[in-house]
Amino acid sequence: MSKETVKQYHLYPTDHIPNSPRPLLHYKGALSKNTATNQVSPVEVYDLFTKNGWDVQWIFRYGPTQLSHYHSKAHECMAVLSGTATIRFGVADTLEDLDANTHGDAWEKGGIEVNAEAGDVFVIPAGVAHKTFNTKPEAEFRLLTPGEGHGIDAKNKREALGRIELYGYTMLGAYAGGVWDFVKRGGQFEKVWAVPKPRLDPVFGNGEEGLCKTWKGNGEPAQARL
Repeated sequence: MSKETVKQYHLYPTDHIPNSPRPLLHYKGALSKNTATNQVSPVEVYDLFTKNGWDVQWIFRYGPTQLSHYHSKAHECMAVLSGTATIRFGVADTLEDLDANTHGDAWEKGGIEVNAEAGDVFVIPAGVAHKTFNTKPEAEFRLLTPGEGHGIDAKNKREALGRIELYGYTMLGAYAGGVWDFVKRGGQFEKVWAVPKPRLDPVFGNGEEGLCKTWKGNGEPAQARL
C-alpha cells in the first residue's frame, strides 16, 4: 500500500443535500494493484478495512450512471478495485431522468467531479452526496457479493471475496456508524451531521494521513464542532 496525496474537499449544505462539516477524503493510489491486471485484491482490502473496524458490505460493478444520493446514518468508504469513472460529489439530481441528470443540466450546480481509478479510496462523511458515472470498461450494473448489499452473506467472507471475478468498474463499500440507506434529497440535516466520528481510518488506522487527524472531534456529533 502506497501513501500518496490525501485530498480534502469541504462540501457545504445545498437546498437538497446536507453534506458535512467534515471533509470528503480522497486517497489517490492508496491501494496496491496487480501489475498484470491493474486490479486491486478484494481480499486484501477486506483484511485492511476489517482490521480498522470498518464493516465491508458489498462489491458492485457499476453501470454507465446512477442517481445521486447520500447516506444519512453511516460514513462510507469506497475502494476502487478495477476500471475508471467520474464521481460527482456534493449535489442532488433535480430530475429522475438519468441522461438529463448525468449529461444534461438536471442537477444542482456546484459540487465537485473527481476522476476515480483502481487503487483509489474515498472516505465519504454521512450526508455527502455522490453519483458515479462515465464508467470504463462499460458493463451492466451488478452486485458481485453474495447477499443483498447490506453485508456479505457467506460463512467465510474472505473465501467468497477471493472467488469474485472483477470486470468493468467495480468498487468495494464499507461502513462505520450505522446501516446505510439511499437518500436522494432532503432529510434532517442536523441529525445526519450527528453520526459519530469513527475510531479509526479504514486505510491508515490511527495514522496522521487519515480521518483521525483531518476530521475534528473524538466521536462526538459533528455539529458540536461547527
